[in-house]
Amino acid sequence: MRKYTHVLTGFATGVGLLALAVLTVGPFLWLLVTALKGGGENIFAYPPSLWPKQPTLSNFRQVWEAVPLGRYFFNSVVVAVASVALNLVLASLAAYPLARMRFRGREPLFVLILATMMIPLPVILIPLFVLAQRLGLLDSYAGLILPTAVSAFGIFLMRQAFLAIPKEIEEAAVIDGANSWQVFWQVMLPLTKPSLATLAIFVFVGAWGDFLWPLIVLKDPDLYTLPVGISYLAGTFSANWRLIAAGSVLSIIPIVLVFIGLQRFFIGGQTSGAVKG
Repeated sequence: MRKYTHVLTGFATGVGLLALAVLTVGPFLWLLVTALKGGGENIFAYPPSLWPKQPTLSNFRQVWEAVPLGRYFFNSVVVAVASVALNLVLASLAAYPLARMRFRGREPLFVLILATMMIPLPVILIPLFVLAQRLGLLDSYAGLILPTAVSAFGIFLMRQAFLAIPKEIEEAAVIDGANSWQVFWQVMLPLTKPSLATLAIFVFVGAWGDFLWPLIVLKDPDLYTLPVGISYLAGTFSANWRLIAAGSVLSIIPIVLVFIGLQRFFIGGQTSGAVKG
């Protein structure tokens, strides 16, 4: 009886996971199918067709030629890569002393950093815009990148990763004559690669898909990132949702590639933060 119970439980779990996968992947597949449909096919037909009758790539070519999508790609790459690099460096530098060094006020400081995660973005948008304006950062890459250069989540994730490393490794490096910087850079940081990869994925996805802040801080169309640029497709192609879908599909590709490239580190990085608090 217990054997059949395990079988039924496993079957129910599999069905549930399959249904969840369909709900998750379904909208992306529908977006791709819409982007592949030709002009003679009704995308709002009922019942809907799950695959285009005559698949075509002309929508991707048209949207690439009609708007400066290449420029939007370049801007998004610059912002996303710079945000990832700054977050990895600054979060690691901030997390290491919070995890491995002893100094007065360390715990209250860490709690204060975590408390900033509870502040919603709309609350600080106006002060952040005023600060960017006074520093002359409007309509610039710096204005897009610096507000996301480091995050409380990144500091928390890297602190947990450093806490999970045995003290004996650090002590052995000190005995061998390594100074504090060498211990951090040559010994401790390489051991946190899974967490670094996880943080890189989160930061890249967040920076690549950010829409609100670039929309506020940018006025020059030459600096538009992909989300802002694609939002104008609805105005350029008000009746052609195929091209809008094609532009959206193109914007998703870099995120998928980054995740595929770093996925082997992703699971380890997610679970490492739970080893030690």
